[in-house]
This record gives sequence, C-alpha cells and structure tokens, in this order.
Amino acid sequence: MKNLFQYILFFAFALIISSCGNSDDDVKFDINNSELGLGEEPDDCLGFGENELLLSIQDEFTTLPGKVSILFKVSDLMGNPVSGLLADEFTIYEQGRNDDCFNLISSSESFARISPNTQVFNNNTLLVLDLSNSVLQSSLSELKAASTSFINNVMPSPATESFKMAIYWFDGEDELHLLNPLTSSSAELTAAVDGITADISNDPSTDLYGAVIKSTNIAEDLLDDSVDAIGAASIVLFTDGTDQASRYRESDALKAVDEADRNISYFTIGLGAEIDTEVLSEIGKTASVFASNKEELENTFNDISERVSEQANSFYLFEYCTPKRDGSGENNLVIQVNHSGLDGAVQTKFNAKGFTGGCE
Repeated sequence: MKNLFQYILFFAFALIISSCGNSDDDVKFDINNSELGLGEEPDDCLGFGENELLLSIQDEFTTLPGKVSILFKVSDLMGNPVSGLLADEFTIYEQGRNDDCFNLISSSESFARISPNTQVFNNNTLLVLDLSNSVLQSSLSELKAASTSFINNVMPSPATESFKMAIYWFDGEDELHLLNPLTSSSAELTAAVDGITADISNDPSTDLYGAVIKSTNIAEDLLDDSVDAIGAASIVLFTDGTDQASRYRESDALKAVDEADRNISYFTIGLGAEIDTEVLSEIGKTASVFASNKEELENTFNDISERVSEQANSFYLFEYCTPKRDGSGENNLVIQVNHSGLDGAVQTKFNAKGFTGGCE
C-alpha cells in the first residue's frame, strides 16, 4: 500500500511539472498581438527585435496590374499616435512560394509611396461642450473663442469630405443636444459656436456621465456607417465640473469608454477647481488637459487640437508595385518602419492573381 501511494504521488507530481513546462507554449502574453489589427508578428527568420512602434493594419487590397495597398495606423507602445511618416522610412519585404525567408523589395523600383487616404478613410470629430449654468455665466466668451480656435486647428484646409466634425452640448437634461451636425465646413462650425447664447440651457445641472455614454454611442454609429471606408472618431469633451445630475453611474460611463471601438479616441478638457481630474483622465484615456482658469482655456484647447490632428494623421495608406506575378499565389508581406530611431513591423498576405508588368 505504501509503495502504491508513493507511485500515485510521484505520478501526480510529474503531471504537474509537465503541465507547467508546457504553459509557455500554450499561452502567449504578447501585447503586440492585440494591437496589430489585421496583421501579425513578422516571421522569426527576419530576426527583428521587439516592436517599438506598432503598425495596426486596418484594411488591405490590391489593384491591377500590380499595386498593393495597405491602410494602417502607427502608434508608439504607449498608444500615442505617430504622424508625419515619409515613404523612405518604410522598408518592404516579400516572401513568395519558393522563398525560405523574405526578400527585400527596393522602394525606388517598386515606386513605394504614402498616398492620400481620403478615399478609404473617414475621420469624424465630436466636440462635446458643457453648457451648464456655471459655464454660461462665467466663461462662455472664453469657451467660444477656444472652440473656434480648436475648429480651425483641427479641420483641414481645403475642406475634404473624409474629415468632418459635429458639435454637441449638454447640461442637466437627459439629452445630448446637437449644436451642429457633422460637416466638413469650418465656417459652418464656427458660426454655430458663435451663435451660442447665455440662455441656451434650461437646466443648470451637469449630466457629464450621460454625455460620455451618448457621445460614445454616436461615435460607434458613425464607425458602423463607414461602409465603403475605414472609420476613426475622436470625442473631445469639455467640462468645468463634475456630474451633478446623477442620471448615470460613473462606472457605466467608464465602461463605455473602456469597451468602445479601438478606433475611437477620447480627449477631455477640464476647467477650474471643481473638476475631478482623476475621472476626467479616465474618460480622456487618449489625452487630458486642465486649465486652472478661463484665461488658459484657449491654450488647453489648442493642446488637444494638436493631439486630435496627430491621431487622424497617424493613419497611412502605403502603396507599392510588387514584382510578384500571376501564378505565384498567396504571398507574405512585411512592412517595417524606422522613425526617429524606433522600429516597428507587421506581416500580412496578398494574392498576385492577375498581376502583370507595370503599375499605375
């Protein structure tokens, strides 16, 4: 009996050791995997190190006679957008059916370029303003000036249909009021801001959490409506206080932000001493700024406008002419970027069916 017990104990111990030894093979804790969109980690044969920049593929397609197009977003490991990349900062590697690893594709010979992404990408900004009694009575003129500056900084000139903004406002009512619908016209937006009067609100309270939840729903709907293009949205929320209406729970507002589509960015702007900076920082998970007085308001709006523009401009349409031809089947593609000493890469696939010489 003693020998049998020892045998069972030994077998159980060995089973535990075996299970622990295989755990690393079964579970991979790799933050990059959830951030690469339609892409994946580059093949080990390339010998790349850990990503310092993240390339998240949003869409990919090919165009005859031989063009490959990839729409992706670039950010650093903290999630900050990386804008202003140039075509010569990208390197292309391809792997065909007869290749053991990837071959470098000349950027000059393949006519690699960063193309305008307006045909395949829509960017919408929701400016959400607290127009409760405290704002209307003490800082309305400063808010209007700051909002106008924000609009002029964010909206591209000349206007394009792929970049739009809408303005909403909230007070204590259970409604997110529309000030101006989605438009690409800066003049229309600034005119709407200029038309805000001190008697616009009938409820002096502040439904901050309701505004967060409702603006998130609007942003989600906008992304769903981007049928023929990839969509991104930015919610920019201004307030000078905390939630007073208690219509919605703080946890529900934060849950809406946490569970929102990854292509929705959140920015918050707080004014004065009555704000809860911790809550606003959680809502503004992309970026938050705070002004101690109304004289600083325009500068804080300008700070956020830079971040919103960077977010929109961190989406790139990278295109090149591949040497692969019809009959080569499915091919692997790796795009690597090197910017300011930081590297990042992502792998995907494309099919060269029908490809011939030349490229538009």
